[in-house]
Parts: sequence; structure tokens; C-alpha cells
Amino acid sequence: MTTPFTALQEIGEFGLINRMLTRLGLSSDDALHQGIGDDAAVYHVGDGVVHVVTTDALIEGVHFDLSFMPMRHLGVKAIAVNVSDVVAMNAQPRYATIALGVPPGVSVEMVEALYDGLAEACRIYDLTLVGGDTTMARQLTLAVTVIGAAAEDAVVYRRGARPGDLLCVTGDLGAAYAGLKVLLDQRRAMAEAGDDFQPNLDPFRYLIQRQLTPTARLQTLRQWAAVGVRPRALIDVSDGLASEVHHLCEQSDCGALIHSAALPIDTETRHAADQFMEDVDTYALYGGEDYELLFALPEADFHRLPEGTCTVVGTFTEAADGIRIVMPEGGAFPLEAAGYQHFGPSGDEAPPNLTG
Repeated sequence: MTTPFTALQEIGEFGLINRMLTRLGLSSDDALHQGIGDDAAVYHVGDGVVHVVTTDALIEGVHFDLSFMPMRHLGVKAIAVNVSDVVAMNAQPRYATIALGVPPGVSVEMVEALYDGLAEACRIYDLTLVGGDTTMARQLTLAVTVIGAAAEDAVVYRRGARPGDLLCVTGDLGAAYAGLKVLLDQRRAMAEAGDDFQPNLDPFRYLIQRQLTPTARLQTLRQWAAVGVRPRALIDVSDGLASEVHHLCEQSDCGALIHSAALPIDTETRHAADQFMEDVDTYALYGGEDYELLFALPEADFHRLPEGTCTVVGTFTEAADGIRIVMPEGGAFPLEAAGYQHFGPSGDEAPPNLTG
């Protein structure tokens, strides 16, 4: 009799995480404030201070393509995406380690360029790279761990939103996904044209920068601290705004009402969506890799935020109301928690088409 098995595609990334958590069980460590289930783990270290720890991996062929990702840019991005998780706990990054898997085709000079990027990002985020591991691998692999610190009462989790809170997001949405679309389209055009290829990247420089070297919103945290504002719930936008709203609502036992007309979208992102004849709201809601901050804030605190640092895209509601989006033509519809899926049918599910 054969042993039955379940394909990873059947349960997806978060289903797999839930299975892993079941195997591990709940910790009885009183010093542990947050384990699996938020952007980072949080544990008490004494004198009212906690450490915040996160690990993210970047795998060649899954998270980046060396045909258009310079090694220095890759180093910057590897640090930024991990710092973003620490920032999403309202903590300051302090130290990092990196486990590097190097395939045979990578040269010493390429690794040096990678570490130039790592060093550049460490300077940007006041971070010290303190060690790690290097090994042979079949494809280039970076696994970065970042340790941050915060006052115990300053940490913000995903679970604090309340009905009536504003749903806010920093920066703009969909640009990183649009940048990826542009780079993939240019690669296709180069393969078709050969030596006659003339790249056309000037109209999309901002989008390409957002894809290749995203920015963790550490400066935003410092602005909040300067005016005495602390969100009630917080998450970074790595898998798309729609997915992150679901995380906040599930852990806060809330619903949400989002207004599509309020989504902050850069003009270059709109230009790219028009070029590809696609719905730009789909980019904003499901594209991912923006690394903006999505948060819950009492309405009374909004006026204290520096002008132009965030956009109100909706409100939190009672859980029974569900998670809905209001389209410009009117009517509220359920907002699907779609976006990038590591264990989807082909490793990546296309975002749904909001326009049908």
C-alpha cells in the first residue's frame, strides 16, 4: 500500500506555514512575545527592550533574474527586504547575517559586487553585517537574517486594528510589479531582435528602480516617532496590498472597506499598465514587492502625520462586513486575497482581473 501524499500546490505557502506551526507547537517561553505569524519574531531581552528577528531568502530564478539584476543591486535588495520586515514591527534594524549559496558560474568579481551592495544597504539602514555562511549551490541563493531592537511597548503587531480605524499606506503601489513587467518585456524584445535591439527604459526608470532596489521605510518610522504617532496595526506590502489587508483583518478580527479610487499609483505605473493593456488597479492590489507600510491608525491621529507621507485607502469595519473594495463606478465587492503564491500551479499565480 502506497503512502498518500499532499502536493504543496494544494495547500499553498500559508497552508504550509500552518502545518509547520502545528508540528512545532506553541512555545512556553515567557520571553517570547511573538513567534510565527507576524512580519518578525519578538522576544524580551531585559530592561524593557525586545529584539525583533526576521529571515528572508532570495533564490535565483524565483526572486530575481541575473539577466537583468546587477549583483550590486541584488545586495541592496537582499538587505532592504529584510529590514522592511523589522520596520513593519516598528523596530530599528541593528545587525544582519547572510547565508550565501554560490553556483560554479559566479566569479569572484560578481561576489565582490554583491557585497558592495550589501555594504551600501547596511550604511543606508544603520545596520552592521556581522557574519553568516558561504557554500556551493546549484543556483545563487541569499538568506539574510536581520535583528532589530525596540522598546517593548513600541512594537506594533498585525493584530491591533479596530473597526473605525483608518487604513493607510505609505508611498505608491504597483510600481515594482510594473517594473518587473517592463524588464521582462525588454528581455523578450532583445531575444527577438538580437543585435538590432535598442532598449527603451527611459520612460520607466522609476519603476525599474522600485523593482531592482526597493526601499525599506525606516525613515517613516523615525518620522512617526518624532511626532509621537504609533499605528495600531502594521505590515509591509511584500505580497500585494490585497493579501496584506487580509492578514491585518484576520489577526485583528476586523473587516475592511477599500476605495480603489484612493489607491496611490505613480504616473509611470499607469503608463506601463496602459502599454500592456492591463488594469492598473490590479498592479496596485496584487503586484507585490512594493515594501510600503500598510497600517491601522485612529482617525484622530491622522492630522499628526507629516503631510504627504501616506494615503488613506479605506477604513476597518466589523469582521462580519468582510473585506470589500469600492470601484469608481460604485458598488462594493469582496476583495480576493490573491497575489504571488510560491506553491501555486506554476510557482506564481497571475493577479485576478478586476475589470472581468
